Amino acid sequence: MKVGFNLLNFGRGTTPSVLLRLAQSVEELGYHFLMISDHVAVTPDVASRYPAPFYDPFVTLAWLSGITRKLELGTSATIVPYRHPLHTAKMAANIDQLSGGRFIFAVGIGWAQHEFETLGIPFHQRGRLTDEYLKIIRDFWTHDVISHQGSSMKFQNVHTGPRPVRSPHPPIWIGGMSDAALRRTLCFGDAWHPLPFRMDWLKNVGLPRLQKLAKEEGARLPRLCPRIMMTVTDHPLSEQQRLAGEGNIEQIRRDFQELQSLGAEYVLLDTYKGKPESMPDPETSLKALRVLSREILDLHKQSLR
Repeated sequence: MKVGFNLLNFGRGTTPSVLLRLAQSVEELGYHFLMISDHVAVTPDVASRYPAPFYDPFVTLAWLSGITRKLELGTSATIVPYRHPLHTAKMAANIDQLSGGRFIFAVGIGWAQHEFETLGIPFHQRGRLTDEYLKIIRDFWTHDVISHQGSSMKFQNVHTGPRPVRSPHPPIWIGGMSDAALRRTLCFGDAWHPLPFRMDWLKNVGLPRLQKLAKEEGARLPRLCPRIMMTVTDHPLSEQQRLAGEGNIEQIRRDFQELQSLGAEYVLLDTYKGKPESMPDPETSLKALRVLSREILDLHKQSLR
């Protein structure tokens, strides 16, 4: 099981030097991958949760691909309808090439209605657009020349390239916890990427629902690659209230053991709780990363020997 860190690429105090220091520290501490968020227009609804400055995920990951050596680099999550799919596919394939095959493409449909309106994209069609765009992106990565006749766009004989290093394409993780997101995962995804959750929900609701839908549709069951919280406390938290990844070391260690038993292949750690006033400073994040590297990551590596 690989463990990664969700690098905060937004908010007051976020600078290139901060991003660089955290990314290098994540790699030096032995973590396996790093992911960052996506927004294009910081409209009021976005700013209430993800304030400016907001560094573009593709530009930032391209920059970090030349600085890091082993870390896999990805988006959590690209909002697929925001960009022309040919542009998205080319940027992602370029990063995969430049990084030597280290790109992960985690995606979602988006939630910020004002941002959609600002970009001129129909908010209530975002699910349909995501499905159509994902097909185009996947075709771009796997064919030399592609054409498309769809409900939102049509084009003929577009030459692709460079192709991604990974075959047949970079891993596609589908975010979201609704039935629509689960069905999208079964259709387009290599992995399901649920956002912060309680462990009992994952075990008793989320995974059984995914398994049921996969059986109904005759689809292959995708891998499990969740995003969980990273909140280390001195004392245990209530089991009825805490999210996976929150609590003292024993609780977090137990979460990791359960996730591994459920077949999780990647686990992304997130320090951000969705409110700008609670955004952790870099030193707090580094402290938590060091603690978990020593108490969780190193023990996990020893168990695999």
